[in-house]
Amino acid sequence: MSATSRRPLTLAAAVATAVALGATALAATVASNASAAEVPLSGYELTWGIKESYRTYVTGMAAGTFTPADGASQAANNGAFTFTEGAGTYDDTAHTVDLGFKGSLKIASTAHGFELTLSDVKFDSKAAKITADVTKSGTTQDDVPLADVTVTQSMTAMTTKLTAEAATVLGSPSYSGAAGDPLTVAKKVTVPTTPAPSDSTSTSPSPSLSSSTSPSPSVSDSTSASPSPSQGASESASPSASPSDTETETPVSGDITDGTLDWGVKQSFRTYVVDGVAKGAITTSGGATQASGNGVFTFVDGTGEYDTDAETLTAGFAGAVNFKGHEENGTYGLDLTLSDLKATIDNGAGELTADVVSLGEKSEDVVLADLTTDATDLTAVNDVITLSDVTAKITAAGAKAFGDFYPAGTELDPVDLTVAVAEGAELPGGDGGSDSTGGSSSGSSGTTGGAGTTGSTTGGTTGGTTGGLAATGAGVPVGALGTAAGVAVVAGAGVVLAVRRRRTEA
Repeated sequence: MSATSRRPLTLAAAVATAVALGATALAATVASNASAAEVPLSGYELTWGIKESYRTYVTGMAAGTFTPADGASQAANNGAFTFTEGAGTYDDTAHTVDLGFKGSLKIASTAHGFELTLSDVKFDSKAAKITADVTKSGTTQDDVPLADVTVTQSMTAMTTKLTAEAATVLGSPSYSGAAGDPLTVAKKVTVPTTPAPSDSTSTSPSPSLSSSTSPSPSVSDSTSASPSPSQGASESASPSASPSDTETETPVSGDITDGTLDWGVKQSFRTYVVDGVAKGAITTSGGATQASGNGVFTFVDGTGEYDTDAETLTAGFAGAVNFKGHEENGTYGLDLTLSDLKATIDNGAGELTADVVSLGEKSEDVVLADLTTDATDLTAVNDVITLSDVTAKITAAGAKAFGDFYPAGTELDPVDLTVAVAEGAELPGGDGGSDSTGGSSSGSSGTTGGAGTTGSTTGGTTGGTTGGLAATGAGVPVGALGTAAGVAVVAGAGVVLAVRRRRTEA
């Protein structure tokens, strides 16, 4: 963003901002004095999950708990945390916000011997940081900087990076500079009990004001502060609800002539291998590729059969991916390869299988995940069947393949399937096939956790520099979490423990 894009708001823009906030009194004040330097803010919420792999570790291997209190809450299924009643100021000259939030979060594990509490979470967009008071062993340290944030004008799904101080609190130096969960700061809007005639109760964050690059403190007004991707960003990935006219010319059943399968396994696992204490690398081969930024994998050369009347599809794909880490004197504690991936769909449900090689031991046709599609109808459009964002949940056999770190039923990255059902049919560019590379993805300070999907728990990265919301990053209340023991604090450590245990038993 250029310096000229951050000029002070004009009177009209300032009034528009006040209206978006719903602050009638503020609008009157700005109308009479457009040069006011600070505007009071209230009623904001901050949602941030710290780091998905850390949450999984606390409730999994550490058998610990998260206990929000004083107005804070946690989303279902061990999700992100929300801190409430955010209040502070908006600087309409620098276009920055400074907010403090109510709520506390206690993180404890008797098994791994840690207990700490985060409170007084603060977000300063000018400093592009999140801070919190951290209480451990009866001692409280105020305003600990927990994460650097890439601030965006919408203040939704902002990229976060854990600080060295956060790594100290978390109990592992590997967290210093690691990607945290995305952060959202949003104005909470009370929905009327009687809906208005217009459908204005959408919980999606509102778009930025007009085309101006100047930010507004009213960004992201929503009934829920949970980060959600832009609706427009994913619409093109979904199959059309109505088939094209060429659909009738496609046979209802036959052979699959080509196809791709895009799957990231699990973003937190990729991050653990490349950016975590595994200090390892991810390598694709046999035609498979990985998207840049430690992204998802694309498996190619699909073959198999389909039947649109019976709503069934069976497809196998070429390519392999290897996860390797925890090298010690030339020996790896983690060496896992997935290949020969197959997907089967039957009336909206199915399975994802693969051949699994772990530390030299091969198991064929392991059912890694149960699949569920949003639509039960298989439709060929221009001789291509597309299934996007297929839900994948790890099975008991899949959990065993990953060292029983992920419990059965854990949601993995979604699966995208695109298959051609006629010779010469053109496959669209998949997510994994775009800007992707073969070879190896190894650990480095510049590597991120990969594409957010999931998720999860990954928001999109928007570049910026410290300063106003229109051009900078936004801090995230990165909770400084548990002083866990060594490697065990990292998501995926269960894989290493399991494979080493099997080696010892052998």
